[in-house]
Amino acid sequence: MELTGILAYTTFFAITAGIYALLCLGLNVQWGNTGLFNIGVAGFFAIGAYTSAILTKIPAAEHLGGLGMPFLLGLAGAGAVSGFIAFLLAFPTLRLKEDYLAIATIGIAESIRLVFNNEDWLSNGTRGIRAIPQPLHEAIGFDYNYFYLVVVFLTVLLVYLALERALKSPWGRVLRAIREDEVVAAAAGKNVFNFKMQSLVLGSVIMGMAGALYAHQIKFISPEAFEPWQATFIVWVMLIVGGSGNNRGAVLGAFVVWGVWTGTEFITDLLPAALQARAGALRVIIIGVLLEVILLWRPGGILGRRASPGQENE
Repeated sequence: MELTGILAYTTFFAITAGIYALLCLGLNVQWGNTGLFNIGVAGFFAIGAYTSAILTKIPAAEHLGGLGMPFLLGLAGAGAVSGFIAFLLAFPTLRLKEDYLAIATIGIAESIRLVFNNEDWLSNGTRGIRAIPQPLHEAIGFDYNYFYLVVVFLTVLLVYLALERALKSPWGRVLRAIREDEVVAAAAGKNVFNFKMQSLVLGSVIMGMAGALYAHQIKFISPEAFEPWQATFIVWVMLIVGGSGNNRGAVLGAFVVWGVWTGTEFITDLLPAALQARAGALRVIIIGVLLEVILLWRPGGILGRRASPGQENE
């Protein structure tokens, strides 16, 4: 492979891993710091992608939108709509126990995907939304992917720094107290439901922003892109591998697991033709084995969980 091809592949890899890092940071707010068992990551990811596409795309007769707004407004709108949907969903779901919350959130995510799949007026159905504009594409004189890599990394960096500041504040300590024992937190006078809602909404805003970045990277989205395995399952694996409750671990886990996932593509390409049809399943098995190895070697993930007040790091 020529140097140009290696650079192009590495850049595309880093952009995608950065988008997954945003998803992991959002999930880390909800699960790693608050203990909210959200299996509906794909739903908020999809909402962000479709919202930004609808807001920024040029007029189109086949679906809602064509507003032609700037990229930054699309990104902000994606986060706002995802957060608003999370706010509405908080009332019927956040009082559920962990197992039931997981069932409810994955059901909601699938419902969201099916809405985008069936409502042609909104999302063009299974045909998807095409020609999603990329920010400053015409003005960039060099390989555009390098510029977009900077956009993604700056977004990840800003979100990371903001979360680090927030989670080290008294607000973050309350979230971790709820994670450890919400009964004790309630006895200390904290409004557990309100803090859980704030966590769910904030995490969903970040997931929506990741969806917007994904839409503008690929320039085409359809409901198939938001299947649970690739927009929920793998995000959970990334967070667990990196270290749940640790923002650095969330980012590291995204890059490690995405590296393994893309690396297995080269391995499965070497399989006999008779096994090529099962390559996708074999790649999932490899990810599962990686997860088992990490859990046996480092139960808290590679970097471990952020310590609760008065506790040592794992």
